[in-house]
Amino acid sequence: MIVSAVKKDYPVLIDIWESAVKATHHFLSDEDFEFYKSHIPIYFQHVTLFVYKDDKGVIKGFLGVEDDSIEMLFVDNESRGTGIGRVLLDYAVNTLNTRRVDVNEHNTQALEFYYHFGFREVDRSEYDGEGKEYPILHLEKS
Repeated sequence: MIVSAVKKDYPVLIDIWESAVKATHHFLSDEDFEFYKSHIPIYFQHVTLFVYKDDKGVIKGFLGVEDDSIEMLFVDNESRGTGIGRVLLDYAVNTLNTRRVDVNEHNTQALEFYYHFGFREVDRSEYDGEGKEYPILHLEKS
């Protein structure tokens, strides 16, 4: 089930973000990991957040969107590969009409995921949104 997130969900969302990023973002330095983690509550203020809850009401993943762009999509590492990411992406594309997503060039698992579901690279930035040297691929749904 996908529902709107509320502020009391934030600690769980940060835990999910941490488990997902530790599993997929091996290229991040420890210092940058801590930097981004400390900024997650700030990022939450700039997106509309949705959570995926399992049949017991436990949050297993979340989605943040702004306009027609997916700004964040994370699934708890223990639940990766179970279809939750696909459900969240389907909701973003088919219910929220998102068409764009930015993905770190070094996050090959995420890139393969989005490519599998019809996203294609349309541009590249040498630096991420914080000005750090993590190249970003700009993808759009074809």
